[in-house]
Order: sequence, then C-alpha cells, then structure tokens
Amino acid sequence: MQYRTLGRTGIKVSPYALGAMMFGAMGNPDHEAGIAMIHRAVDAGINFVDTADMYSYGESEEIVGQALVGRRDDVVLATKLNLPMSDDPNHQGNSRRWIVREVENSLRRLQTDYIDLYQIHRPDPSTDIEETLSALSDLVHAGKIRAFGSSAMPASEIVEAQWVSERRGLERFRTEQPTYSILNRGIESEVLPVAQKYGMGTLVWSPLGGGMLTGRIRRGQQTDLSRAAHFSYFSDERRLDVVEQLVPLAEESGISMTHLAMAFAVAHPGVTSAIIGPRTMEQLDDLLAGVDVVLSDEILDRIDAIVPPGTDVSALDMAYRTPALVDPTLRRRPLASRAAAVAEPQSVPAGA
Repeated sequence: MQYRTLGRTGIKVSPYALGAMMFGAMGNPDHEAGIAMIHRAVDAGINFVDTADMYSYGESEEIVGQALVGRRDDVVLATKLNLPMSDDPNHQGNSRRWIVREVENSLRRLQTDYIDLYQIHRPDPSTDIEETLSALSDLVHAGKIRAFGSSAMPASEIVEAQWVSERRGLERFRTEQPTYSILNRGIESEVLPVAQKYGMGTLVWSPLGGGMLTGRIRRGQQTDLSRAAHFSYFSDERRLDVVEQLVPLAEESGISMTHLAMAFAVAHPGVTSAIIGPRTMEQLDDLLAGVDVVLSDEILDRIDAIVPPGTDVSALDMAYRTPALVDPTLRRRPLASRAAAVAEPQSVPAGA
C-alpha cells in the first residue's frame, strides 16, 4: 500500500478509504459483519475510515466505534455532520450550536476522544461561513478534532472559505470530499485545481458511479443491485452508453470494470483517496484485489475519448445542487418586475 499525504496536514492515508455508509440499516444491519469488514480493510493496509452521523442515524458510527476498540491509533478516522438527525430544525446544518453539540454525539458513538477529520457534509447557505469556521477552529484548539474539511462544496465557496480563514485568523478547511468517477468528472474543471492550489487533500466519493461502473449494469439486462430501483441515474441512457463503451475497454485491458473505475479515480494527482463503500465481505475483497492496479496513459487517453475531462454524464440523484439551481425564485425576477420591464417604453438616444 502506497500511502499519500492528506493535503498539507502531514497525515499519511491509504489511496482507498473505507466508507462506512453501508454499515447499519442503510445497507448491512449485521454489526458483526461490519466490524469484520473494517478489520479486514485495516489488516489489508487501509488506514482511512470515513463515516457520517446520518448514516443509519448514528448506527454506522457505532459500528465503526466498536470495530476500532483497541485499534484506534491505527486509523485516520473521519466523520461528517450537516444532514438532519431529527425533525428538530436545529439538529442539522453548520451552525455553531449544532456543531458543538453533534461532535460530542459522534465522539460518544465512535468511542473515541478525538476525530482526525471532521467534515461538513454539505454547504449550509443559511449559516455564515465564518460562524462555521470559528466553531470548527475551537474544536481543533480543544483537541476534539485534528483537522476539518468540506464536502460537495463549489469551487467558489472553497475560495471564499479560505479567504475568510486567512482574514479572521481561523483554522481552514484542509480537505474536500466531492463525487468523482469516470461518469462524473466535473470537479476536474475547478474543484480539484482549487483544492490543489490551497493544499487541500481530496477524498472522493462514489468512484464506481453509484454502482454503474461495477459491470453489473448493462443495457437491456436485469440487475441485482437493490439501489437500481430507487435511483433514476441507473436508467439514464447517456450513462448506459458510456458503460457499454467501457466494458470492451476493460475486457481488452484485462482489468475488471470495478478495478478500472477505482484505478481511474486515484490516478488524478489532485485526488488523495477514493472512498469504497462495500456492503459485503465479497465486495470488499474484490475492491482490495485491485488496489495495486495502475492504468497506462493509453487507457486513460481512451477513457478521455469516451468521457472528456471535466464532463459530468448527468448527475447522481444524491449529488448536492446549489440553491441557485434548486430554488426557481433565485433565477427569476419577480413577475411584476418582469412585466414592468416589458411595458416600459425604450428610450431613444439623442441624435439617433
């Protein structure tokens, strides 16, 4: 296992990070199976584990905590907050009130007294970024977290946060966690270059394109992936077209689709680690078998020809969309204002 430095933190992490989203009711409810997979991954050299408070509403963190009893110092432990943990409107977001409370909940569930990387799961337009950075900085100074990062943050907001940290003398985001795969290369345009400019580590999620790059999703074939019935991207013809072009490339190269996709994700110099999210031991073993696969320039060129750099072949259903895209009122002037503009006579320049 060739370890990489997480941005400029000095922390060494494996190129694959074990994602724990599938541990608990959201995926595999068997706690012993989850613990066994964590032990298997750590024994194989993976020293980076990523979870979140809202994965099975804390159950994933509890499983990770149980697995790391006696092995805590062997692992760089990352978790996240932001998404709702109850119906209470204050049990979510990036406010100081919620951050200082929820970090204690995560520490308890994880059975640890510190978190290596604490991440905001999504941006929070309702909270001043200085409020968030100030609260996270205080947690660093208190020794409860070692570093903090963002997730799904647009490049412009990454830059803003870096400037606020510098101007206010606050700790800064050390990492970013965006989605990245052969099917979703949008971050190559700005997010990855910006993260590299500011010395941020990048751990990418869904390197298998939400399951479409496993080779088990083919046009006109039944799939046994349970999530296929719940997400629209599985029936997206554009994504299916790409998969059908990648399958013969993988076969010709003698590489499985899964290993091709993972090797692509960690080939970019701006990517520190790619998060794997196995639900079963069989899936984990298959992923671990490809950890040393390296793609040649020829294969990467052929992937570029199929999906050009910086291109998203539609978005994952769970991808973050900024308020400007979600809220129509942010894209449209008020109707009365539009009507008045149309009715107002146009002035004619003097001498025309």
